[in-house]
Amino acid sequence: MRISRLFCLALLLLAVVATAQDKPKSEAPKAPPSVTQILDRTFSNLEREFVPAVEAMPDDKFGFAPTNGEFKGVRTFRQQAMHVAATNYQVAAAILGEKPPVEYGKGDNGPENITSKADVVKFVKDSFAYTHKALATVNDKNLNGWIRNPFGEGQATRMGMSMVVTWHSFDHYGQMVEYLRMNGIIPPASRQQ
Repeated sequence: MRISRLFCLALLLLAVVATAQDKPKSEAPKAPPSVTQILDRTFSNLEREFVPAVEAMPDDKFGFAPTNGEFKGVRTFRQQAMHVAATNYQVAAAILGEKPPVEYGKGDNGPENITSKADVVKFVKDSFAYTHKALATVNDKNLNGWIRNPFGEGQATRMGMSMVVTWHSFDHYGQMVEYLRMNGIIPPASRQQ
């Protein structure tokens, strides 16, 4: 009995030593991501949830807006998507210091003539592509630089506006998820893989 315990203890010690020797050496620490990479990754995460949510709503439900209770007068699903896209264009153009490449409509709900699901999805996707282009220009040297505030008089920083496109879009994404669920649609990001 004593020999078998010693044998088991020896095997255990041997296994521990062998395991310790098999561990790979630590990799050299990776360089921290740049401001540009962080902004782009964050915006890409949003895009992977937002665009599929827009695509998930059926054509005939794009005009849906809840009307019961405190929902009176809220934006329709289409208007939510168009509002986010219009804001993306406004902010990205301000970051780039240029005029927006498209007409983003009066007010803040996007062009009224874009009504079909296919056209709304295209407008949304194009706004994300344009915003990625703008975020690619934000770096350590210019992130605190002043730019024209696209929402009124005054100025804003590139970093501040770079964050607006993500938090603003996620705010509306949350509302759109509610609209999808009210219509019996599980948002793509919530579906089991």
